[in-house]
Amino acid sequence: MRVRLLAMLSSLLVLVGCGSQLDDYKQSSPAFALFDYFEGEVTAWGMVQDFSGNKTRSFEVSIVGTVEGEKLTLVEDFVYSDGVEEQRIWHINKLADGRYQGTAQDIIGLAHGAEQGNAMRWQYDFELPYEGLTITVAMDDWLFRQDERHLFNITKVKKFGVQVATVTIFFQKQ
Repeated sequence: MRVRLLAMLSSLLVLVGCGSQLDDYKQSSPAFALFDYFEGEVTAWGMVQDFSGNKTRSFEVSIVGTVEGEKLTLVEDFVYSDGVEEQRIWHINKLADGRYQGTAQDIIGLAHGAEQGNAMRWQYDFELPYEGLTITVAMDDWLFRQDERHLFNITKVKKFGVQVATVTIFFQKQ
């Protein structure tokens, strides 16, 4: 019995440790090229799912990106299915070796990201409005470039290290 329990726990630890790493996408194409993709106009649409997978909200986003040297400014205008509208303005700086740092008004501290191949991972703490309050959640974005015009994003939203929601977004460059 004890041997079986240890074997099960070992298997579980191996499975938990098998998460995707950015290096896994190093050979994938087309190249992600954050500044190239988001310069100009991009339209996006997506949904939020709660921890059990139920869709709780959907939205559309109009994005305008401006590149000046090593800085990308993204103006994102959201319209949610419940009629709520919001704007987020990102200021993203290109660092060495495919890495980035960014800020926005509802981001706590700095967002950090990196790209390899056709993928980008972007992580930050976010001030999430919830039932009249604001709670801090950790966002773990994985973005994948499909081709010249299409990109998709899957975000795990965590509170106290526990996944509480998933956000899925599809982007189309205009």
